[in-house]
Amino acid sequence: MEFWDQIFLFKRLYDQTMEPITRRWGITRMELDILLFLANTPAYDTAADIVERRQLTKSHVSVSIQSLVRRGWLERTYRPGNRKSVHLRLLPPSAPAVAAGQSAQSALRAQLSQGMTAEERAALESAFTRIGENLRLALKGDL
Repeated sequence: MEFWDQIFLFKRLYDQTMEPITRRWGITRMELDILLFLANTPAYDTAADIVERRQLTKSHVSVSIQSLVRRGWLERTYRPGNRKSVHLRLLPPSAPAVAAGQSAQSALRAQLSQGMTAEERAALESAFTRIGENLRLALKGDL
């Protein structure tokens, strides 16, 4: 199977895996993606980080953040001395949905590596790390 077909299948399976979570908590997929992004990558906590790192549209991210703030699941904060950058912080009411999303991500990861040896998983992780580095270099024009 071609690499691009595998990416398409992965996306379909990921969507299918996350759908019960969005339905259970009455949130959109974008809202769940934002919650999981903030939980899984705490060093990146601004809307600009989400837009850049996840390649999502500003307007959709903004609408979803506003919805999560209204729900009481997310809070906008400022760092002392910097009123320009708005940082996002998960609030306790978001914890059950975040935990369910992270659990689903872990289960999917385990499902995808089923039947692989520890060495094969390590080789795959190494290959993905190299691919990521090559992507960054290519985007900068250094490859």
